[in-house]
Amino acid sequence: MERHDLESYLHEQIPLSLAMGVSVRSVTDGGVTLAAPLAPNINHKSTVFGGSASALSILAGWSTLHVRLLDAGLPSEIVIQSNTMEYERPMRGEFVATGMISAASDWPGFVRMLERRKRARIEIEAALRCGEEAVGAFRGRFVAFLRLGVE
Repeated sequence: MERHDLESYLHEQIPLSLAMGVSVRSVTDGGVTLAAPLAPNINHKSTVFGGSASALSILAGWSTLHVRLLDAGLPSEIVIQSNTMEYERPMRGEFVATGMISAASDWPGFVRMLERRKRARIEIEAALRCGEEAVGAFRGRFVAFLRLGVE
């Protein structure tokens, strides 16, 4: 999936991403990187609102799984089941989240389970950065439901 296609999809299907000013920085085999500006995500301390940082991290994780499943020919509905978020430092500017499969070795089993049971769970991580600084970490469990009859 191309960067601009994913960005359009997010803005159309998840309106919060448009309101936050989310842009897709990169889409690779390893994961998806999303960015958002400070202005629409600012809090009363002139830093990034924690909910915005969490939302961007969830979107990066969700997008990583979405793209991987499409590339594998497995169009699926994806929901987040649970997550944890750690905030290490305040963010005073544009912030970036990069999603990745927590353990690459889990992917083959996840795909087998999805094909066999039409549903599977997998852990996704996202590294949160502001400038060159690591500012947070996300870990979430996502559930995919294989869409039947979709090509």
